[in-house]
Amino acid sequence: VKEMKFQRSLKSVAEERVGKVCGNLRVLNSYWVAQDSVYKFYEVILVDPNHAAIRNDPKSNWIVKATHKHREARGLTSAGKKHRGLRHKGHLDAKVRPSRRANTKRRRMLSLLRYR
Repeated sequence: VKEMKFQRSLKSVAEERVGKVCGNLRVLNSYWVAQDSVYKFYEVILVDPNHAAIRNDPKSNWIVKATHKHREARGLTSAGKKHRGLRHKGHLDAKVRPSRRANTKRRRMLSLLRYR
């Protein structure tokens, strides 16, 4: 119990592995399928950004943009946002936005007036 544990969920690990194998597709989300005593199985939803139906659909063509490449590796899927602590909002969660690193960097930075 007191040893170091892996911090990310198996769901986000599965998304990242699929994203590495299928580099031309975009990871949309994933869901639990089954598990046994050793493994957990997830189904990962992938989107082809070059498909005409995706490009022409106004509800789903947001994923075609280049900024959504490898969302799973940057923690932008549902499992990644949960790991980053972005499921909650409010004054208690102010230290996790936009990210823990950016928040710490902003708070540590010494800010002085230019002309003193």
